[in-house]
Amino acid sequence: MWHNNKAVVRTHVKNGSQQAWAIVQGVSSGWLRIKPAVADGVSNLNTILSVALANNRKVDVYVVGNEISQATLR
Repeated sequence: MWHNNKAVVRTHVKNGSQQAWAIVQGVSSGWLRIKPAVADGVSNLNTILSVALANNRKVDVYVVGNEISQATLR
């Protein structure tokens, strides 16, 4: 389900493959795992979410089962 025009509250990554999370305001009560099918997709989504957080911009995120699989920077 798409959640539009949301603020990114926090991001977190670990130095292993596909280990990244974000808290997006109003989407869930906790961390959402960034979970595309490939490692490059995790890096790309983490970049979008981190840029939004650092620059106080909003995002649209697609969330299924507490996992972010798509994001758009506004």
